[in-house]
Amino acid sequence: MATRTRTDVAVEALDVSAFTIPTDAPEQDGTFDWDSTTIVVCEAHAGGETGLGYTYGDVAAGTLIESALAEVVCGRDAMEVGAAWEAMSGALRNIGRPGIGTMAVSAVDVALWDLKARLLEQPLVTLLDAKHDAVPIYGSGGFTSYSLERIREQLGGWVADGVPRVKMKVSRDPFRDPARLDAAREAIGPDVQLFVDANGALSRKDALAWAWRFREEWGVTWFEEPVSSDDLEGLRLLREHGPPGLDIAAGEYGYVLPDFVRLAGAVDCLQADVTRCGGITGLLQVDGVSTARQLDLSAHCAPALSAHAFCAVRRLRHLEYFHDHVRVESMLFDGVPEPDAGVLRSDRERPGLGLELKRADAERYAA
Repeated sequence: MATRTRTDVAVEALDVSAFTIPTDAPEQDGTFDWDSTTIVVCEAHAGGETGLGYTYGDVAAGTLIESALAEVVCGRDAMEVGAAWEAMSGALRNIGRPGIGTMAVSAVDVALWDLKARLLEQPLVTLLDAKHDAVPIYGSGGFTSYSLERIREQLGGWVADGVPRVKMKVSRDPFRDPARLDAAREAIGPDVQLFVDANGALSRKDALAWAWRFREEWGVTWFEEPVSSDDLEGLRLLREHGPPGLDIAAGEYGYVLPDFVRLAGAVDCLQADVTRCGGITGLLQVDGVSTARQLDLSAHCAPALSAHAFCAVRRLRHLEYFHDHVRVESMLFDGVPEPDAGVLRSDRERPGLGLELKRADAERYAA
């Protein structure tokens, strides 16, 4: 693919849209219920090209982009994404960076990286100096609101499609979990890796007891957020006293770098969400933490973005191929990568992320 250097192009405008997509059925995990997913899309314009980024969260993230971030980004050199990231972080000083502030930054930052790659006529994965050719995935769903039949159908379907690892939600009603886990293991067979996610629903002692049951009775190898991700002592307890072969994971609610520094001392595998942790610029900082602490880093959701971004992560573990986000991204964007033998491969024949917003289809879901 031919390349060109564009070093004198200013960011002209940021456009923001938000879309709310109803789920295909009511969904529930250990601590939350929902029936829709909102995605906030940012489009950055410069030099006749448009870069695309997004975050999953409230429409307020879009309002924040328009009210506080656009003015410090527009007019800047489109090649200097890091400088724009620093300016956005500074603009949030009195508003608040963690949470929705960093989610807004994430959407803009990804859009700027995509814009830069498009201006240079390179796929984003190449611009990021990828260290991996593809990102291994695990199918993620198995909501606590699902029937046993639906659990078997969904998890077994991923395995039939060549995905060698799957995750289900647990701990909303622990007394129901043994039957749910039996159904999952029956559907996926004995050799597929089975992960569970409590979404912080359990107490420390209950989580420790379940950790041993999960491992011994169902061969579970990944226990995500057994306790709240704010409970570092609890996570450390599970990591140090849980059964061999069961990794304790957390990090999806990490927003700023100190969040990941703290979590790195309490888990076996660190997670990061590129749409929450400050975008690709923030993710590359988290990659430094995971490498320094000799921890693998796993991608939380947003597969169409993460397939590019996490190829640049040194200690890559895998990517959460989350049911809701897979569905939303396929509905709203052209160019979404499809699983191939249990991995996602970025399209290296298209510039940037390779995504195009299907605006006519998206407008019916405008928030």
